[in-house]
Amino acid sequence: MLVANSLLCAFVALQRGFELLLSRRNRRRLRDLGVGAGHDPAYPAMVLVHVLLIAGSALEPWLCERPFLPAVGYPALVVFLLAQAGRVWIVRTLGEHWNVRILASAPRGIVTGGPYRWIRHPNYLVVLIEAATLPLVHSAWMTWCVVQALHVPVLARRIRDEERVLSADPEWRASMGPKPRFLPLRRRRSGA
Repeated sequence: MLVANSLLCAFVALQRGFELLLSRRNRRRLRDLGVGAGHDPAYPAMVLVHVLLIAGSALEPWLCERPFLPAVGYPALVVFLLAQAGRVWIVRTLGEHWNVRILASAPRGIVTGGPYRWIRHPNYLVVLIEAATLPLVHSAWMTWCVVQALHVPVLARRIRDEERVLSADPEWRASMGPKPRFLPLRRRRSGA
């Protein structure tokens, strides 16, 4: 199972590389259309956390001789793979808007389809799920603890910064502001 886990982590690393290329392409197109970049101070920390997540999930089981625990590993893998399907859905739904950087792309249209029908930040929900499950696939407990301790505050900062940029657009505020951030369990009241 160690080899399979390493292959999974290699796949995630390749996926992130592809996403960086797609993001760069989308950012160039949007910049050419007059879309500006938002203040994004949490980006370097986000990159660091994702590098730690992938590297730690791959290396810790080897270096610490962690056993594969089927009762934890298989459910974590299933949830992780479901999150990957969610990631593809999100990237396809956002189209040219999808980016790893904060961009003020709301004037190009507000995306309210796909998972954005119900929540404001399905992408960050997927990122949270990935960070919570990838290390558990093969018992990378230390990686899990470190990533959670770093990821949650970094992601909270990133979401605040992104919402500050997006909510500058009144149309985004009207269509997305009332929706919950992560879980479609309730709707926020307007003005809340």
